[in-house]
Amino acid sequence: MAHAERLSRLSLIEKALELADAESLESVTVRRLAQELGVTPMALYWHVKNKDQLFVCLADHLLAQVTPEFDPDAPWNARLRVMVEALIGVMRQHRYMPGLFAMVEKQDLSNFNRATDTALDLLSQAGFTLSEGYAVSTYLLHGAMALVDNEPGCPGAASVMEAVELRRQKRLALERLPADEFPRIVEYAKTMEDEPDLDAYYAFGLDLLMSGVEATAAKRTPNSATRNSTS
Repeated sequence: MAHAERLSRLSLIEKALELADAESLESVTVRRLAQELGVTPMALYWHVKNKDQLFVCLADHLLAQVTPEFDPDAPWNARLRVMVEALIGVMRQHRYMPGLFAMVEKQDLSNFNRATDTALDLLSQAGFTLSEGYAVSTYLLHGAMALVDNEPGCPGAASVMEAVELRRQKRLALERLPADEFPRIVEYAKTMEDEPDLDAYYAFGLDLLMSGVEATAAKRTPNSATRNSTS
């Protein structure tokens, strides 16, 4: 356990991240962190004034990964894709992130502002106005959240067997629908017998998000994007 004299804001954030990943975001309290770090709650207030500020620091820390180093010669859509892919990756690793976003003011997050400003610059290169670019970046953020929130299978299951059983129950519920009224849904239900290919799911979802932006941009500046930004 950490001693008070070695406590820093970074060590506090890292312990909060560790606790949230191992248990839940609800487990992250000033009192619990003090216990885990071997200090008094008052020692933490030198670094964060309350739980709200702690969550701001945690969200900002996670978002640092969303604006990576780019190849300066890469087209705008390739660079934007890297950002969205990084965002999805962080949210897959820390599944409470969408909930955390709802608890903080995003404009208080330096790394959120940095990512937004970078996205606006890339989208302006594609021919979007700043207002349109902000709308597109918001669409991409919420699209990425939806991808993670709606991941097929049962990501919250405690075990592989529990996931298999939950998937079976979902499949049976769809198969019980009247086949004469909903033939495609019943047919789709049979695909749920197999474990979902998550890599394919996320690759398809990312393509879907980006293709809408690229197609709209192509109507304005036809040569601004690469034909295929997956490579």
